Amino acid sequence: MSPRWLLCPLLLSLVTGAMAATGPSPRSCVQEIGQRPAQALATTCRALSPATRPPCNAANSCALMQDEIARSCALFGDGEAAREPGCGPLPSSAEAAAAVVRRYYGALDARDYGTAWQLWGSDGQPGNSYEKFRQGYARTRSVQVTLGQPGPVEGAAGSSYVSIPVTVKARLADGTRQTFSGRYQLRRVNDVDGASAEQRHWHLDSAKLRQQH
Repeated sequence: MSPRWLLCPLLLSLVTGAMAATGPSPRSCVQEIGQRPAQALATTCRALSPATRPPCNAANSCALMQDEIARSCALFGDGEAAREPGCGPLPSSAEAAAAVVRRYYGALDARDYGTAWQLWGSDGQPGNSYEKFRQGYARTRSVQVTLGQPGPVEGAAGSSYVSIPVTVKARLADGTRQTFSGRYQLRRVNDVDGASAEQRHWHLDSAKLRQQH
């Protein structure tokens, strides 16, 4: 498998031209799923995260806390993560990669563009700036994703890759509804000595999406 696909502008066709408006404020996890589930997620996040000041607060988006949990479990590795309550799918699995795509759209739907940006990796989406990325969703009011069956996990040059088919439905501020289909490729560094939690954590590597008419 080629280690990189041609990167398309991710859903920037949702908006015609760059938009300067910042749009509504991000939604908290409490607003997304309710007080008790959000507090439970924050408690799990704090129990697993090794960070000194983890973002495990129900005032943050659910996606941010979910990603901190996944990052912590990736640092544990498959063996230890399998024994840790709250870790979910094994960090190296295709299911864990699919969860990244789900969190990505959860972050976008909550208007937490910072978390969505970081799901492309520590430097964000290749070939794009954060400001343009954020502006690309300025008029998007909701977005949901349906995932298809993940492809097999394949290895190349010390990394693992997996393809995730998606169907994306978006609603714009003017009520326009749009549907996109395609796939994401995700990448992670294999579990080797010295690999960081960030490197072992699945991240979005590239995307091919096409608008349906």
